[in-house]
Amino acid sequence: MGRRLVPLTLDNLTDLPQRCRACVFWELDPVSGEAAVRAGRPEVEKEAWISAVLLEWGSCGRVVYVDELPVGFVLYAPPAYVPRSLAFPTSPVGADAVQLMTAWLMPGFQGQGLGRVMVQTVAKDLMRRGVKAIEAFGDARWEGPACVLPADHLLAVGFKTVRPHPRYPRLRLELRTTISWKEDVELALDRLLGAVQKEPVLRPL
Repeated sequence: MGRRLVPLTLDNLTDLPQRCRACVFWELDPVSGEAAVRAGRPEVEKEAWISAVLLEWGSCGRVVYVDELPVGFVLYAPPAYVPRSLAFPTSPVGADAVQLMTAWLMPGFQGQGLGRVMVQTVAKDLMRRGVKAIEAFGDARWEGPACVLPADHLLAVGFKTVRPHPRYPRLRLELRTTISWKEDVELALDRLLGAVQKEPVLRPL
């Protein structure tokens, strides 16, 4: 089984699931996001966001291919490029961290170590760029697929709570700890990345 992790670009954006290509939950603030959806422009806004981040900051995602089939992706960026993060009660993301926005892994490809490889690839990319940590907002009441990842799954793969909240705690993963990850986190990572997104409800938190 051949597998590749390729940087996300405008050329391979179409390899993301349709619901994710048309999702601007993180990329726009709540008001702008609602306006984009009403105007039927979320995919255009998504492309514009990726283009801007690539130009100004660099790689902001990875797409996973198994035998040329796209089976997953992860998206991340500095908090300055993630306006939705300011709507969370536990914001802001640490100034020395990059935000893990969202991630997904096709259910049929979970349990094969791909989740661990995805996150470690992101960690190595960010470490080379001098980033010290990854932070994410978790959903402590996660009940099903959504753009916000479940808090308990983030905790299971090594994130620690840095600002608690009954619904949206902010969690942090120190990148130096990812180098020595053991296989006992593999299942938890697959569960985390298997949290399939659905169309977001764009409302103020």
